[in-house]
Amino acid sequence: MVLALLLGGGGFAAWKLEWFSGNGETVSFGKNPASGSGGEAGKAGGAPAEATPSGDPDVQMPTGPKAQFKQTAKLDDGTIVAKTTLVGAKSGFTGDVWVWAPKQYDDPKYAKSGFPVLIALPGGEGYPTNYWADRSLGLHKAISDGVAAGTSLPYVVIMPVLNPDAKYYYDGSDIPGQPKMGTWMAEDVPNFAKANFRTYKSRDGWAFMGSSSGAFVGMKTVLQHPDKFKAVIASGGEIVPDSPLWKGHQAEMDANNPEKLAKKLIDRKGPEVYINFQIGTKEGGKDRMVKFQQEYGKGPVKTTIRDIQNGEHNGWHYVRGMKEGSLEWISKVLKAPKPEAG
Repeated sequence: MVLALLLGGGGFAAWKLEWFSGNGETVSFGKNPASGSGGEAGKAGGAPAEATPSGDPDVQMPTGPKAQFKQTAKLDDGTIVAKTTLVGAKSGFTGDVWVWAPKQYDDPKYAKSGFPVLIALPGGEGYPTNYWADRSLGLHKAISDGVAAGTSLPYVVIMPVLNPDAKYYYDGSDIPGQPKMGTWMAEDVPNFAKANFRTYKSRDGWAFMGSSSGAFVGMKTVLQHPDKFKAVIASGGEIVPDSPLWKGHQAEMDANNPEKLAKKLIDRKGPEVYINFQIGTKEGGKDRMVKFQQEYGKGPVKTTIRDIQNGEHNGWHYVRGMKEGSLEWISKVLKAPKPEAG
């Protein structure tokens, strides 16, 4: 009956037009005009003509070459989720990546500013799609609403596939004999962001968020590369590597274990990293977070645990936790864009 009511009026048609109009069309970010066919835009190297940073030497203007983006969703504020295929120069892996930029990114006042990057990782197989690209989960709207409320930075959100297939978990790692998903995540995906968006050179503008297996990958990557990434929102309780593909490769698995990586970071006294765990009160796994915090949440490893009341193991509830405080938490430790005066 509910479906019939929706279909019976003009509301559904307007809703459908609003959400899906333009899907499949070529789009660009930062008001950098694409050619009519979209072909030449993908070949353009270097930064756009107007891309001259002022004041802050940490600002990194787009390095190019520019990717070809196709719209996959439109938000109510007119911002776009778009997809491209990335050929990983360092990993050798080719996979899809979705992106979203807040409306501030196209504001002329921010034309010479960098933006913080949030790499959003899904749970499960994380292939062939990244569910954070689906507007129904509300991640992008949560960021936009947080910006309006002064509780979130306006992040550029990068949403890559997590795994090279849907058969195994690859733990975001370079497992011997397998696709180099650790290199994909730590090098190719950030380099892609730098090629296409105004970012920051320092780690102060780089963070992860993820759920379940994606939370593990985000946390592991931050601990493994604290020179490149500063913080992570890790939802769902995954702490240690568990891919069956590690069999026979104990040393390599240990090199991708967040517990061992955290201990190394503590022993060498930095740099500081920030881990915000999220866990629903209706799911298991908090004991693993508490154990990690007790054993490794010291010195340069800064940890917090956020309980999501009545939360379950799903993206909707993790976004709610972000709105209730985790976005504000991570925004306090990352670098904000700076508009020009006037």
